[in-house]
Amino acid sequence: VDYCFQRQWVVLVVDLFLFWSGTSAQIRYTISEELKEETVVGNIAKDLGIDMSTLKDRGFRIVSGSMEPLFQVNQNDGALYVHSKIDREEVCERSNVCLINLKTVLENPLEIHYVTVEVLDVNDHSPSFPEKEKRLEISESAVPGARFQLNAARDRDGGINSIQQYKLSTNDHFRLEVKDRGEDRKTPTLILQKSLDRETVRSHTLLLTAIDGGKPPRSGDMRITVDVLDVNDNTPIFSKDVYSVLLNENAPFGTTVIHINATDLDEGLNGEVMYSFANDVGGMVRKRFNLDAITGEITVTGLIDYEEKKMYEIDIQASDKGAAPLTTEKNVIIKIVDVNDNAPEIEITSFSNAIPEDCRIGTTVALISVNDLDSGVNGEVVCTISEDVPFKLMPSLQDNMFSVVTKSPLDREKLSEYDLTIVAKDAGQPSLSSVNTIRVVVSDVNDNSPEFLLSPYTFYIIENNDPGTSVFSVSASDRDTNENALISYHILRDGGEENKLTSFLNMNPENGDILALKCFDFEMLKTFTFKVVATDSGTPSLSSNVTVNVFILDQNDNAPVILYPVRTNGSAEGVEEIPRNVNAGHLVTKVRAYDADIGYNGWLLFSLQEVTDHSLFALDRYTGQIRTLRSFTETDEAEHKLVILVKDNGNISLSATATVIINTVEPKEASAASDVKSAVEYEENSITFYLIITLGSVSVLFLISIIVLIVMQCSKDPDYSSKSLQDVNYDGTLCHSIQYRSGDKRYMLVGPRMSIGSTIVPGSNGNTLVLPEHRRASGEVRKWWGVKYYFQIIQYPILTVGLIPTVYFLFVCV
Repeated sequence: VDYCFQRQWVVLVVDLFLFWSGTSAQIRYTISEELKEETVVGNIAKDLGIDMSTLKDRGFRIVSGSMEPLFQVNQNDGALYVHSKIDREEVCERSNVCLINLKTVLENPLEIHYVTVEVLDVNDHSPSFPEKEKRLEISESAVPGARFQLNAARDRDGGINSIQQYKLSTNDHFRLEVKDRGEDRKTPTLILQKSLDRETVRSHTLLLTAIDGGKPPRSGDMRITVDVLDVNDNTPIFSKDVYSVLLNENAPFGTTVIHINATDLDEGLNGEVMYSFANDVGGMVRKRFNLDAITGEITVTGLIDYEEKKMYEIDIQASDKGAAPLTTEKNVIIKIVDVNDNAPEIEITSFSNAIPEDCRIGTTVALISVNDLDSGVNGEVVCTISEDVPFKLMPSLQDNMFSVVTKSPLDREKLSEYDLTIVAKDAGQPSLSSVNTIRVVVSDVNDNSPEFLLSPYTFYIIENNDPGTSVFSVSASDRDTNENALISYHILRDGGEENKLTSFLNMNPENGDILALKCFDFEMLKTFTFKVVATDSGTPSLSSNVTVNVFILDQNDNAPVILYPVRTNGSAEGVEEIPRNVNAGHLVTKVRAYDADIGYNGWLLFSLQEVTDHSLFALDRYTGQIRTLRSFTETDEAEHKLVILVKDNGNISLSATATVIINTVEPKEASAASDVKSAVEYEENSITFYLIITLGSVSVLFLISIIVLIVMQCSKDPDYSSKSLQDVNYDGTLCHSIQYRSGDKRYMLVGPRMSIGSTIVPGSNGNTLVLPEHRRASGEVRKWWGVKYYFQIIQYPILTVGLIPTVYFLFVCV
């Protein structure tokens, strides 16, 4: 009954301590030591009323320290079972009540529960003495009542299973007295109850038995041999009744703790005192302190750690050197003073590996606990987090527990990982601190639309392309990752007027390659526009589109067509008659031809392929005019045949031939022919005259339009921005120009005069001019708005219609 009453008081004290420290257990189980592994202690989830169906997804576990965990929780049913065999004597040493406090964590959402497991002792150890045999030397002058302390037996069991009594074998001179020192420490003392007579009995043999309280009880024996010595009747006497001293932890080895002093009134060897630790002083004390047997000085020989033990009570013996030494014991109390020698320990109790970038402010990322083994001010800890991160520390309801939460929005595209440095610093002097770094990964959310590399795209395709081959490609990127950044492409086919040609295009949805399903002809189609849409694979998906402008480039696929001489029987032939008295330089005729191609491919060159007399006629390389090089002589033939080759300037040049027959006639015949020709020329000159007047009028109107446009540009506001023509270097004279519109821009494709063998590089825009597009800002009020509006309407037709006649008119004038 006394034991049970005492045990209940101990349990009550432990519960009160846990309650005051904020770690009161929610569930308490009781088990016996030495249970087999996998033995179920109890069902935590069931006892706490937790939904058993959510355990597997929420992650139920025990937060353990550095030591090997003794218990584990079944993730499926919440059962608490023994993970490794529990030896109560190792776990709780000599404590009467062995309590193991467990902290369990249930995540998603986070819950922390405290469980206490009491381990009951099993009588699995027998009492044992430090030595099997003990020899005592007692003077015969020892008076009855003399006390001789014996080595106490040790039993690793605790409570009722520890040593409860000692028994001494029956004898006439000695009796046994047991002193209870608490904490299951009972020290046997041999007391002389009858004076010894060395002459009668020189030695006595006793048997000391230690018995524990188990059922059945266990015991251990020690043989005691008492040798009776001659008289030494004075025991050493200590100078103080109580020895107490303060000692700083981590004191250097060799530090003097205290001096003890004892005197003996005897003389000689019986009066010389020697000091020693008492027999019951444990090995831990002997490793940390040394007692000088002669001087009585106690010095430090091991590490003194306040967190390990706060006070040492050491029994010191003073013995004389008599034949039968007399011994006196004294208790020395050494109190350890705490020093700030332990840095705070940071433990991550719960951590989310990744959080979405669209999480709300205040989302919990991790839970941390901070502990300092020091006490008092040295154990007070302040915890901070590194600056310039969108996270902060929030104190928990429990002491030294903190949660890491978001304090501002996250953006994975700006920063996908954060290294959070957590600093724990105590209040000691000097202060100690520790650092722990956790890495927070920000997971992607589909919040970015695909972005095209260019907007708009402009591509150039050479005509006569192979159907079914890739002609160009578009590309887009997405700042998101994984599925959110997986892009597919398609052509927008909305049935609009500008998307009619998309039926001739096909697109690879994976890489953005665009294939032409037909062969393009520059002479039929020069430009078209369509839109491409890029869509990511996120949920929901995001998309963007881009405009694609396609320009068809000319290829030399049209041979020159000869207008004069006229074609007869499939060949170009003509007959010209000239008088024989013409001078050198006389214009005989002009070969006229054109090419449907543009640029270099349409720039024609004339050459004489065959002539009867090279000294008589010459052909202009660029105009196709045939002129005489000299006057005719009587020896010259009357008929001359000229074969003329007309060739374009394409990479692979195409050509056509014409044959001109020139007959020389006498001046009279030529005069008659000249009259007829003059009439024809007069009619032609009349037509030419009216044509020149018409072209001149159009040219004047064109120049007036140019002047009005210049005035309009000069009268615009300073903030009006206009686009300028790109600088293009031309080599030669423009022979063709074609204007067309794509989207908001107008383009002019021109062909410079180039040397034979030059080429146009496919895909280059070096021969394309971008004409400026002038638009009026909405709501802007300008002067002379009626006139300007009129000219804005007619300026492009005037420019288009007036440019070519004006150039031709200037050429005629020259």
